[in-house]
Amino acid sequence: MAELAPRGIAFEDVRHHFSVGGAAVPALGPVDLRIEPGELVTIAGPSGCGKTTLLRLLAGFLSPSEGEVTVGGRPVDGPAAERGVVFQQPTLFPWLSVRRNVELGPRLRGVDGPARRDAARRYLDLVGLAEFADHRPYELSGGMQQRCQIARVLANEPDIVLMDEPFGALDALTRERLQDELLAIWRSTGRTILFITHSVDEAVFLGSRVLVMSPRPGRIVLDERAVFTDHGERVPAEEIRALPEYVELREEVRRAIAA
Repeated sequence: MAELAPRGIAFEDVRHHFSVGGAAVPALGPVDLRIEPGELVTIAGPSGCGKTTLLRLLAGFLSPSEGEVTVGGRPVDGPAAERGVVFQQPTLFPWLSVRRNVELGPRLRGVDGPARRDAARRYLDLVGLAEFADHRPYELSGGMQQRCQIARVLANEPDIVLMDEPFGALDALTRERLQDELLAIWRSTGRTILFITHSVDEAVFLGSRVLVMSPRPGRIVLDERAVFTDHGERVPAEEIRALPEYVELREEVRRAIAA
């Protein structure tokens, strides 16, 4: 395989199993995967195929049963600030304001007060929540809480953002709005993003690269580029879903999942 960029991600012959009643149940693998810095990689597949297991291995919440997961050539041996995780449900502290929630990571890393406030202001503005900085999370809608969680992760300045079905519990209109916002954030920050989803449309719409995993034990059965461009510029979000290329790739992903 070609050499990765310095912050590249690699899964090398990775397998993972869980113990059920004393027996090893294969959940994932073998997986060989390389992700370059700045890619927005979406992963779709049937329920129970190991998508979340793959993400948790990269996050450092799990260790592979076999093989190795590396970032920048270094083995992942636990959670780290360089890898931020956005969960399906917002994990905000209800007793802290929106601003204080976003400042939490930098504060724990010892960042001084002015720099923390500047980071919170910058990322709350990025996700469109600047005017709600002094609110408590329970005063926000579900979509706004999720945007706050994204801002909190970004404020910790991770190289890699891992997103585990973050829009799955939202209504359709809010979900589409947050998809557009995520694309804008990705373009403006250059972060590497790994995004898990059950939605074929979401995977194809968001991904610069779309992966499909097989039923358990999960393996990668499709790996396609999916950046929709016009003379080097990404097609506006509102036009992407009408493109023949989008429809064709959506059907290809759908067939791969159903196979």
